Amino acid sequence: MSKHAVVVIDLQNEYLPRGKLPLSGIEAAVANAARIIAHARDQGVPVIHVQHLSLSAEAPIFVPGSDGVEIQAAVVPRAGEPVVVKHYPNAFRETSLKQLLDERGIESLVVVGAMSHMCIDAGVRAAADLGYAVTVIHDACATLDLEFNGVRVPAAQVHAALMAALAFAYASLESTDAYLAGQGTAAPDSP
Repeated sequence: MSKHAVVVIDLQNEYLPRGKLPLSGIEAAVANAARIIAHARDQGVPVIHVQHLSLSAEAPIFVPGSDGVEIQAAVVPRAGEPVVVKHYPNAFRETSLKQLLDERGIESLVVVGAMSHMCIDAGVRAAADLGYAVTVIHDACATLDLEFNGVRVPAAQVHAALMAALAFAYASLESTDAYLAGQGTAAPDSP
């Protein structure tokens, strides 16, 4: 039994160019995530999907029942792959994710998804705090431009700053190519 799993966070239609919150580089991130998922499936590594739904039908994004909440076609779950529904950035908050991982004896996670500065950040930090070893596939994640105090921060800088912060104490980082060329079936090192 594999002691690690791939966790796919919020790769949903809302983030595509046709969605209400398009992300910079989302197509490349989804393509890389699909490669990681395919490799995991080939190796018998569990793949767990996390799907964000707004709590209100009045919400501007991720409205239940809308096309935006659907998981992107390139990474759609296969039969038997769990889908954890969440309502907050942290995939562990008020969800069954920890229980699901613990029931399967999972000790380490390989994380892909969106948005880097929100749900990837919150989920990775929570996972590390709960004792899981975490590897983030940095080029299988995406984000968007932000603004602070009148200063526009380009998505590439947002992503780089967040990945640097996670690498400092919460996760190891790999590119898709490096991960697949390495020990894609081995558990990531503890942070």
